[in-house]
Parts: sequence; C-alpha cells; structure tokens
Amino acid sequence: MTRRSLRLGSGGEFDRLRAIFAALGAAGRDLGDDCALLPVGGRTIAISIDLSLEAVHFRTDWLSFREIGWRATAAALSDLAADGATPLGVLVSLGVPGNRQRRPGNASPAVQIMSGVGSAARSVGAKVLGGDMARSPRYLVDVCVLGRVARPVRRSGARPGDGLWVTGRLGGAGLALAALRAGRRPAPTVRRRFARPVPRIAAGRWLARRGARAMIDISDGLAGDAGHLAAASGVGIAIELERVPCWPGVTPRAAAASGEEYELLVALPRSFGTAGARAFRRATGLPLTRIGACTAGRGLRITHEGRLITPPRGFDHFRAR
Repeated sequence: MTRRSLRLGSGGEFDRLRAIFAALGAAGRDLGDDCALLPVGGRTIAISIDLSLEAVHFRTDWLSFREIGWRATAAALSDLAADGATPLGVLVSLGVPGNRQRRPGNASPAVQIMSGVGSAARSVGAKVLGGDMARSPRYLVDVCVLGRVARPVRRSGARPGDGLWVTGRLGGAGLALAALRAGRRPAPTVRRRFARPVPRIAAGRWLARRGARAMIDISDGLAGDAGHLAAASGVGIAIELERVPCWPGVTPRAAAASGEEYELLVALPRSFGTAGARAFRRATGLPLTRIGACTAGRGLRITHEGRLITPPRGFDHFRAR
C-alpha cells in the first residue's frame, strides 16, 4: 500500500510544506519525516538535507567560519540521529560571497567552513563525499547526509500510553542566542552549546534498539516538534512542563521554546522506565527524562504544576517578525 506524506504540526512554514506535498502528488509520497528512507540491496539508506543561510541561521560576527561549517553539518546529522541511523558521509554545497575581505592570517572562508564540516563529520565516523561551490550574495551551507539504518524510527509510530522522553537538557542554545542578540558574550559552556552542537547519533541508535516508537530531533523547539510528532502519529501529547530538564539559568517555559537544541524527543513503550533511563545514561553519558505521555486524541497539551498553559511557539521561518 502506498504511504501518504506525514501530517505536520501548525505554522506558516508547514502550511507551505503541505501545499508543496499536494502539488507533488504521487511524486511526493512519504514526505515529512526527518529522513528519506531508501531500501538498497537488503539495507536501508537514510538521507537528509539541511540548509544554513547567513543572517537566518548564523551570523559571521557571532561564529567563526569553522563553527559555521560544524554547526550546519551537526544540524543535518541530527536528522540521522532522529531515525536511529549510523552516518556514512556528507555532501556539501557552498555559497560564498566574492567581495568579502578575508580575515588577516586566516585561510579563505570556504576552506575554513569545510574544515568545520570535516571535523563534524569525523566526530561521528563519517566522511566528506563531495559537493559544489558557487558565488552567492550571502554565505550558504547546504549539507546532505547519508546513513544506514537497521530499524528506522519515524515520527509516526507513537501510540496512546507511550511515555514521552527527552535526551539531555534544554535551553542552552536559547540562552546563548539571547546573550548574543543583546551584545553580550555568552559563558563558554553556553556558547559551545550554540556554536558546536553535538548530534545525538549514539543516543538515537540506542533508543532505536530499545524499541523507540517515534522520534524527532528538537530543532524548532520542544513544543513545536512535539506538535509535529503528535500530528504524524495521530495521537495527543501531554507534557508536564515542570519535568522538562533545563540548562542552568533557564526556565521550563524558555526551555520548551528554545530551538536548535538538537536533543531527541522520543516516544517509548509504557514498559520503559527508570531502569531503562539509567541504562541509557551509562551507555551514552546523557540523561533521559520522561516529560509526559502520548494520549488518545489529537494535538499538544502542556501543563505546569497542574495548570494548563498555552504552548510556546516553535521556530517558523515564515512567521512575521
């Protein structure tokens, strides 16, 4: 039976995607997940692509060119983590302005960006397989990642009764971004969280092997991405905000709104509990925290200390600023 494109959560960006899916028709079946899954010779190849654009995803006065390359690559690799895949390699297209001054004593921006790309790829055992480069009005880093996966975990497998869990702690990237926007230098650990995010490859593989039903990486904010998982799986999601693991100095509400965290939000069977979370931490060095549950019905419900609250909005490229 032919699958249809996955349902997405709310937002202007996702309204555009729904229109694109409809226009593609049969050519766009099965769209909407973190990765495309392609069976090849008895194996499944996971493929994803992620675009980073100057003044939208990064600023050159906030990040070095090496950090720009790392960050763009980590964002793409995070999609492989969300499917439980093992990275194989990356392909990169660069857009580089032709009239920018090179920083004294440094290699060209293209070389520095690709140095960051290579470092991020090596950190997960992947290779740089090729790419393209062109002159552009702004810096642009478009990263395509390829991986292999034995048991893909999609966004669409959650069931009522499943527990909802999150890896790591949330809010560090938002804390760094707030400082940078205010003209302050973030604390080193917070800045590193923003500039050199770590794709949770080992965590995704571990969770896939332990029966994860559905998974998504947190790139648009916990609330926004939980809405996508709920829509794709056709379930309701209830989050208890006081349970959300926060970066020091971050409120639970700010943590739920913080984008580009690149942690994993995962639905696990009811039987998965504290013993499983302890085993996860021993294997990966990361905390795994239950923050809610999947329920019958539709949509996202967030409470704080028992009081219903309006979910914070996730990142949307096309929301009026």
